[in-house]
Amino acid sequence: MVDKIWLANYPAGMPAEIDADVFMSIPALFERVATRFAARPACHNLGCTISYAELDRLSRCFAAFVQQLPGMAQGDRVAIMAPNLLQYPVALLGILRAGMTVVNVNPLYTSREVEHQLRDAGAKAIVIAENFASVLQQVLGNTPVKHVITTELGDLLPWPKRWLVNFIASKVKKMVPAWRIDGATDFLTALERGAARSLKPVQIARDDIAFLQYTGGTTGVSKGAMLSHRNILANVEQTGVWISGSFKEGAEIAIAPLPLYHIFCLTSTLSFMKWGSLVVLITNPRDLPGLVKELGQWKFSVMTGVNTLFNGLLNTPGFDQLDFSTLKVVVGGGAAVQRSVAERWQQVTGRYITEAYGLTETSPGVCANPLGTPWNGTIGLPVPSTEMSVRDDDFNELSAWTGEGNIEKHTGELCIRGPQVMKGYWNSPAETAKVMRDGWLKTGDVGHMDAGGCFTITDRKKDMILVSGFNVYPNEIESVIATHPDVLECGAVGVPDSRSGEAVKVVIVRKDPKLTKEAVIEHCKAQLTGYKMPRHVEFRDVLPKTPIGKVLRRDLREEPKA
Repeated sequence: MVDKIWLANYPAGMPAEIDADVFMSIPALFERVATRFAARPACHNLGCTISYAELDRLSRCFAAFVQQLPGMAQGDRVAIMAPNLLQYPVALLGILRAGMTVVNVNPLYTSREVEHQLRDAGAKAIVIAENFASVLQQVLGNTPVKHVITTELGDLLPWPKRWLVNFIASKVKKMVPAWRIDGATDFLTALERGAARSLKPVQIARDDIAFLQYTGGTTGVSKGAMLSHRNILANVEQTGVWISGSFKEGAEIAIAPLPLYHIFCLTSTLSFMKWGSLVVLITNPRDLPGLVKELGQWKFSVMTGVNTLFNGLLNTPGFDQLDFSTLKVVVGGGAAVQRSVAERWQQVTGRYITEAYGLTETSPGVCANPLGTPWNGTIGLPVPSTEMSVRDDDFNELSAWTGEGNIEKHTGELCIRGPQVMKGYWNSPAETAKVMRDGWLKTGDVGHMDAGGCFTITDRKKDMILVSGFNVYPNEIESVIATHPDVLECGAVGVPDSRSGEAVKVVIVRKDPKLTKEAVIEHCKAQLTGYKMPRHVEFRDVLPKTPIGKVLRRDLREEPKA
């Protein structure tokens, strides 16, 4: 048993443990919420709002539809491949209410990536936005998928807006490449057929798999983390109690700019729904002017995001003119929040970004700073019912760093144990064995714990740069360079070097096109020791990123594509 020294620094009233078994399943939670807040708005997207009663009815119809599909049974996998639309929570909750497993698919995946995920998951059905149907068409015959449900962007909008949105997307903006999938069912027809049938009751166990949540695959072939209903519900409780101190039931408005197919947004949305909140789903967060316009329409109280999104908003005209008077909580995750971004955010909005930490394999929340904590470079304290430990390569536990002596002796791999930790990787016992030991998940993240139980991540084990035998962490380099006033974004990686083994390379997106390599080096000299200094400085127009805004360091090592 780990000594939870962090409990002494918990916010007042924060419980040390949560009850992970309040609800038997995610549908049980949702059905209670839908009954309590039936008349309250549940989700908003593209100018349309549906209530909890409507979400209950529509998801019930979809559940009845997938239940009656030939060959479909409880426990089968159903994929969703779409951006944030009203159809997403309808399909997601419907699949779960039918006793089946959701497989979230990144709609920006290539045909190769889609084929791998559908084959690996053994998905028998898929809900897909027509914008991406041409990609599915290329590989459908190589997958186990037997049932395809297609949807247009505006399908759940009222007439005539539905027709207008779909017409503009297809005919004006040419966002829907030509496709043909014989036997596909459109989403509205699926709902009509489901409405004519009754939903067959299913017994869902807490340990049944709710989601096959695939890791990003940025370091190799993506793997499906088996997240049970209990895993997700535990994390809804854990993260919910951490951020909801000032929440009022049925009164909060949450902005969800990250995609629902990503675990951060997925669990956050369920947590917000537990409070009867209105969740504003953003379909295209890359349209920053459009996002600022949308934010201006709401007295929003809570928002989730990643460093690149916060930085982008801060550099978008009009953002600093928004009304932030109702904003209570801003949670940053997915990647480290940089100091320069956090401090400017606080100056502009008057609110701190609460930096949190999690992984796909942990549903995802693990650690968070207490609300109202200024940027401190840490990921905070483990959330309730979570054990956290720093281990060396032989899995020996390392002691806390007291601020004296060699910090390297207290730095190791962060390991996690708790009710939110996945059951394992789908059909991958060997991969599971690599990361699971005695109930602990080995995260692959390197860091240390201080004397107060606060954890700091230094970097990913695989991203660490070894310069002449010294460890160099990209996060540190990036944080220093990001403070330069002429830098918009940056990324740091290691590249081969004949003298030192590896050398630091930085790739920068300039805020001022006049910024030079020499100016960058001079800026670093004041804050970085010699072996940490960048030896290669490259300027690009954009950085390669995942859909939620993580910089793809692997791609930074390569020359930019023409």
